[in-house]
Amino acid sequence: MKQKITASSTKAVEKDYLRFFTETIEIGRISPLLFFQAGEANYSNERFYWQNADNTLTLAGIGHATVLSNENADNRFEDISVRWKNLCMSLVKEEKDIEPILFGGFSFDTNHTENSEWGNFPTAFFFVPSFQLTIKNGMTSISINLVTKNENAIDEFDELRNERDRLIHFAQVNEFKSPEKPFVVSLEERGKDKYMKSITDVTNLIKKGKAEKVVIARSIKLNFDSNVQSDSALHHISNEQQESYVFGLQREGQLFFGATPERLIEVSNGQAYSACVAGSIGRGTTADEDKALGEELLDDHKNRGEHHYVVNMISNVFENNCTNISMPLKPKLMKLRDIQHLFTPIEGQLKKDTDIFSLVQALHPTPALGGVPHEISREIIRDEEKMDRGYYAGPIGWTDTKGNGEFAVAIRSALLDGDSAYLYAGGGIVADSTAEKEYEETWVKFRPVLRALGGKLNG
Repeated sequence: MKQKITASSTKAVEKDYLRFFTETIEIGRISPLLFFQAGEANYSNERFYWQNADNTLTLAGIGHATVLSNENADNRFEDISVRWKNLCMSLVKEEKDIEPILFGGFSFDTNHTENSEWGNFPTAFFFVPSFQLTIKNGMTSISINLVTKNENAIDEFDELRNERDRLIHFAQVNEFKSPEKPFVVSLEERGKDKYMKSITDVTNLIKKGKAEKVVIARSIKLNFDSNVQSDSALHHISNEQQESYVFGLQREGQLFFGATPERLIEVSNGQAYSACVAGSIGRGTTADEDKALGEELLDDHKNRGEHHYVVNMISNVFENNCTNISMPLKPKLMKLRDIQHLFTPIEGQLKKDTDIFSLVQALHPTPALGGVPHEISREIIRDEEKMDRGYYAGPIGWTDTKGNGEFAVAIRSALLDGDSAYLYAGGGIVADSTAEKEYEETWVKFRPVLRALGGKLNG
């Protein structure tokens, strides 16, 4: 059923019948961050931001048309998938209207640490925005989404149209002023001694054959002289990391944001795409040094081993869920501003009855963020890391009502909480890992968000 929302389309409908309406208008190009900023006054806890790695798609969402969340450790992926499919069956739209977006993320693990900074985030949290900005291939549009049981939804929709026009006006007549980076008062290394000990302990477990690889992460905390605005954090991280996925998800006064190089899965018209990203080294100060470091990474036994684990796992998931699979035999280099990674792309055609959530479930966590074997490494992380990762290293992204979508792995990320921020970074531990080298590698991975928030590695 595809029709515009009018008084006639909302009459004679059963009282408790849920309906999902959408309406799209095209507008002149506006700053997505200004549109995001326009929602600060009335929707400060109900916004998201997304920009893909090649800058061909930017999404911004304001307000909650509906929320899908889950605290059940056993079925969170399937539950969100089923509820989203059921909601999509209620969609009323015209052909020209853009597909509504469901945006959100899953926590890395279902085990929460009591009284951690992640207390406001359930193990799965997604929402359809009331107002959805889409910039795709240079075209800008704004959609209204309404999920309602109201017998006469036309009045609700008219109110949303007025609010949409207000948000557009704000974004069109104002200028986005580049904010100063926050002033960092102090930097706290959270549990450094415990982290260093965990590297040694995990290395010993691996040498004893308990696992092949385990990813251990740590956290630092930045304290600022005043509250940091969400649009400021997103502005600086997007400028710092222009070849990464930029994301932001707001909830209960906090913003989880970052710029990740790692795509978990993309689905477009039934075709699935993923990326095996594991193994890293820094950038050189000159082109020759940079080239030498890249060649060192390509030849490094430890990093090639880490990458091999990821390639094996992701290719197996594609074998089970896709046909016509394509993947190069050797990794390439992915060069970002602060770091180089080993990178192997993979794609295939989705099998029938496979959706993006089933792929997310099968892929998470990859060996690049969990370890090998999967379940044993996860138990070791719980025992040795003793940190609530929250949404760090979890899947974050979107899907639409046609089943298209994209999820990234939420690394190079931070949880912004008023006048403080929690940053996260980790690395793959294998038999020949050393605590000192792993510790230094985390600083390289902290750098993008640290710099965006005004911090420095030295001083």
